[in-house]
Amino acid sequence: MTTFYFVRHGQTLANAAGLKQGQINSDITHLDDTGRRQVNELAKHFDISFADSLVISPLHRTAQTADILNETAGLPVRTDERVLEISYGEWDGKKNQQLVADFPDVFNPVLYDVTENYTKYAVSGETFSQVVNRVNLFLNEEAKQNPDDQIIVVTHGFTIKAVLMATFGMNYVTNNIPEPDNASVTKLKQTANGDRYLYYFNRN
Repeated sequence: MTTFYFVRHGQTLANAAGLKQGQINSDITHLDDTGRRQVNELAKHFDISFADSLVISPLHRTAQTADILNETAGLPVRTDERVLEISYGEWDGKKNQQLVADFPDVFNPVLYDVTENYTKYAVSGETFSQVVNRVNLFLNEEAKQNPDDQIIVVTHGFTIKAVLMATFGMNYVTNNIPEPDNASVTKLKQTANGDRYLYYFNRN
């Protein structure tokens, strides 16, 4: 059985500014002081040296997070585009608060985040289904190729939510799950035949 530990990157300047980061990869998406502190705190009680490998999204914020977590463990690191953050298309880099004001019909009124039909406005954005499909491919391939491994995956908020959607289906419940906190850990196991077991979500 393959064990995955999904870690959301630490807070970035863009997080603090309330921007939709999506897949932008500029100075504003680097970890800020709070983000580095969050990841250093996580590293104190989450020693990743037990794991077999470290997979990261190919963006600065995940690489910075992984560097801190992997400082003493020295795990082999590989990037995988299938664990990238969702692309919000033309909304990448926009202020979330302004988007909520302009397009309230495609934002969850409690989570203040996009609903599945947001692409009727952000037409070049990824759909939820597209992200879930690539996450499914990642999970299934890793479980087949590394059936006994423990894998750390440093990734993004919506991507981790997509893991839950891939496991439990895209439905009212999973749509209403908030994205995990920065520098949190979610543990999932998958058997070679595709059965999945969620052990915990959003643990700090």
